[in-house]
Amino acid sequence: MTLAAVSDSGPLIHLAEIDSLELLSAFDTLLVPETVYAEIEAGGVPSGLADVSYELVDVDGEASAKEELDAGESAAIAVAAERDIVLLTDDLAARRFASDGGIEVHGSIGVIALAHGRGRLDADEAAARMRALQRETSLFVTEAVIERGIELLNEER
Repeated sequence: MTLAAVSDSGPLIHLAEIDSLELLSAFDTLLVPETVYAEIEAGGVPSGLADVSYELVDVDGEASAKEELDAGESAAIAVAAERDIVLLTDDLAARRFASDGGIEVHGSIGVIALAHGRGRLDADEAAARMRALQRETSLFVTEAVIERGIELLNEER
């Protein structure tokens, strides 16, 4: 069973911007801390989120507080660490903090790669969506990162 904790609206927003929220179903269960959901609601819930299966979870505020991160990222990192699950975030500071703590981290590109690995997208469609992330969304990602993601897809063929 693949579980993931969503740390911010990043992957939700970026995948929604390319009509790819359904790829989150590559995870068996998405855990969304209530703090993160409040942030998502404040920014506008992406259309299509209602079609994604997720579970709202409460997090102990003291356990989740990390000065260098916002409340949602801190809460999701606490959930990922506590349950030993994947963290979904596109935030660089959160990615570094989580990785330093031994937490597996995936961003929007990783969600696309996982969907490919689970047979939900062929390599060409996965590559097209990765390129769309760079061209059509608010996600800042370099060409080199996109091309490396595509190389990894092709290695799996």
